[in-house]
Amino acid sequence: MVVSLHMGWRHVLFANWPVSPRVLAPALPDAVTLDTYDGNAWLSVVPFTNVDMRPRILPFDIGLPLPELNLRTYVTYDGTPGVYFFSLDAEGLLAVLGARFFHYLPYYYAEIDLLEEEDEFRFTSRRHHPGARPVHFDAAYRPVGRPVRAESGTLPYFLTERYRYYTEAPTGAVRHAEIQHDPWPLYDAEVTIEKNTLFRANGFDTPDSEPVHFYSPGVDTIASESKRSS
Repeated sequence: MVVSLHMGWRHVLFANWPVSPRVLAPALPDAVTLDTYDGNAWLSVVPFTNVDMRPRILPFDIGLPLPELNLRTYVTYDGTPGVYFFSLDAEGLLAVLGARFFHYLPYYYAEIDLLEEEDEFRFTSRRHHPGARPVHFDAAYRPVGRPVRAESGTLPYFLTERYRYYTEAPTGAVRHAEIQHDPWPLYDAEVTIEKNTLFRANGFDTPDSEPVHFYSPGVDTIASESKRSS
């Protein structure tokens, strides 16, 4: 059994595109159900950085910040909501290998930079994983306005307050992990995306819908070991 992990997720952008459920349903395991809001499914691109990433049994940080980029959607399994990842790009090679082997997550090795320039964050990522489809992502983002109230039943809550992720093992079994954290502090975000090939790399057309953006300075999280759901 793999021990649970402590992670600090910082400078998080939630870039969310509404899409037809018909686009995403065929790409999901049969055992999970696509979750929708006002009839829309959602594709979300989420860049951020991990800090203080360590097994929970250790009282101190064991490495440098590890930036990450993921493409996800929203699902339920036996009525329990969660996130389903289509891909996760990360800079730490050991972290990528560990997540693939122990947590059955579709991680890919990438070269990533997250730079803070005055009140703006510049995130760039290029995938270098052997045999994988190339991904290039380049965006700048910053928070704007007053905090957003992510109350139950609202779109911000639907897109961010998820406390479980699901993944499919090579055997076809659905697995999950529990994610504990305080509610996300959220702001609207001003975002400029210069390059984004994540959709194409995962077999999706780039949505022609207008995205919804949120920024969070971050939360500290505890992720459980991977557990079999089915």
